[in-house]
Amino acid sequence: MLQKETFNFIKAVAANNNREWFAENKNLYEGARADVLKFAASLIPRMVEVDAMISAETDPKKCLMRIYRDVRFSKNKDPYKTNFGMWFSVNGKGGNEPGYYLNIAPGASFLAGGYWMPDTGHLKLIRQEIDYNPVEFKNIINAPSFKSHFSMSGNSALKKAPKGYDSEGPNIELLKLKSFEVVMKLSDGEFFKSNIVDKLISSYQIIHPLVAFLREAVKQ
Repeated sequence: MLQKETFNFIKAVAANNNREWFAENKNLYEGARADVLKFAASLIPRMVEVDAMISAETDPKKCLMRIYRDVRFSKNKDPYKTNFGMWFSVNGKGGNEPGYYLNIAPGASFLAGGYWMPDTGHLKLIRQEIDYNPVEFKNIINAPSFKSHFSMSGNSALKKAPKGYDSEGPNIELLKLKSFEVVMKLSDGEFFKSNIVDKLISSYQIIHPLVAFLREAVKQ
């Protein structure tokens, strides 16, 4: 469970996104961050039920993303993020690999899993694996438990077939994908209930076959 004060802090940052306010209210940030780290500490040991390759001994601080924004190449110069993000994978945050994500933001929370916008090398390997093993990939994304909760988004897909693939091929829509993640929205209220960790774990378990397929693809 999370405390409502943590969501109130994020709302306050959104309304006062400047360094002066943040410095004056650093104690609120420290309290919210401690609450999120405590939540992560309760979730991490359960992640082994999802994925045996994730260590139950992972330091929660290695999963929690920084609240400070990198504004060097952004038109938006707000210095702070208006969410807390957690990333769970074999190598932890910063790893260029498939994994599981949790976004905590008032009115915009969600869990996700897969591989968001892999780099060119990994994208090539994933397409190759889908082309070689389309039945395995389709069995994952068409499984009843998966389809009842998730769907592969084609929002970032290519308009034309990627180089080297037949535009009339039976699996071309899957091969056009540039990102391989699925998302489930979460309400604020769910984080205040005692079963929130159970909900996250059961949802990540559904996503795990997709993560495992993608992980195996980029190992080559």
